[in-house]
Amino acid sequence: MPRIILAGFCKRDTIFTRLMKLNRNIKLFVNYFLGPILFIWLSWSIYRQIQQQPNLEKAWQSIVASFNSPLAWNLVAAVLLMIVNWSIEAVKWKISVQPIQQVSFSKAFKAVLSGVSFSVSTPNRVGEYLGRVLYMEEGNRLKTISITIVGSISQLIVTLLMGCLGLIVLRQQIEASGFVSSIWMLVIIYGVLAVLSVLTLFYFRLAWLIRWVDRLPGSSRFAYLVKALEDFNATLLWRLLSLSALRFVVFITQYYLLFRLFDVEIGWWPAFWAVSVSFLVMAVIPTFAIAELGLRGEVGIKLIGLFSVNSLGIWMTTMTVWLVNLIIPAIVGSLLILSIKKIFTNKNERT
Repeated sequence: MPRIILAGFCKRDTIFTRLMKLNRNIKLFVNYFLGPILFIWLSWSIYRQIQQQPNLEKAWQSIVASFNSPLAWNLVAAVLLMIVNWSIEAVKWKISVQPIQQVSFSKAFKAVLSGVSFSVSTPNRVGEYLGRVLYMEEGNRLKTISITIVGSISQLIVTLLMGCLGLIVLRQQIEASGFVSSIWMLVIIYGVLAVLSVLTLFYFRLAWLIRWVDRLPGSSRFAYLVKALEDFNATLLWRLLSLSALRFVVFITQYYLLFRLFDVEIGWWPAFWAVSVSFLVMAVIPTFAIAELGLRGEVGIKLIGLFSVNSLGIWMTTMTVWLVNLIIPAIVGSLLILSIKKIFTNKNERT
């Protein structure tokens, strides 16, 4: 019997040694090969997306010329609001992952920007999850995915709610323009309300999801992925919704400032509801970042065009918001990937 026990321990030790060696090889691969390759690939992807956009030269010329305009502060304010925007998202993610790991604001901000860098080449930016989980400790990364999804759902709820209200407020103008018939407008409004109701119910009843997963055959293998959601109480969920609503207002403010900069004559409330509807359209249509700008421009011209004939100014606003909110953070995020070897350094190596 002692020999059997000793043999068992020796076997476990051999397996553990092999795992440690494999883990070390993975770290070497990630630190000195995958990290630089990802940096080059993401940088090239971002460069190609910028180069392939129509009217890019005019956009940059207008941006440069705007610094000599009396409204130059609008562009500066829009850039500063970009920092505010991603800072709010970093706070959202920080308080979301707090139950499983304490994360500083600086680390959360870097994780969010890295997520933006990964997201530019994936449909509807789903790649942001990969960029964020890399900043979590080993053993917590997969758990973070479900938590990050909850934060995204809170933003989607705000987008659907405000977009639906925008459809109701602008219903007469949209129907009069001939974009959508009155029947289809009702179908869209009730459809969005139905999805919003289900999503909101799911959001505030995360415990139902956990119980449902526990009942699945063989759920013990992946139940830990959603166990972290048990710590999401109503207070935390409302905080996430409030921060999501604040981000939404920041987005709208950026658009309004740039509308004024590019001489798009539209009031605050028409701009608020028209941009809200455009966000709704972007949320329900799967697209890559490379096609997103074209779609945003088309939707913006149709909706904002209900109040202004300055199509070029609308396009310039869309282009600038896209560059400021997505491309600049993605470039910064790709630079942060160079520090990926610090992410994969375990506690033993730090000590």
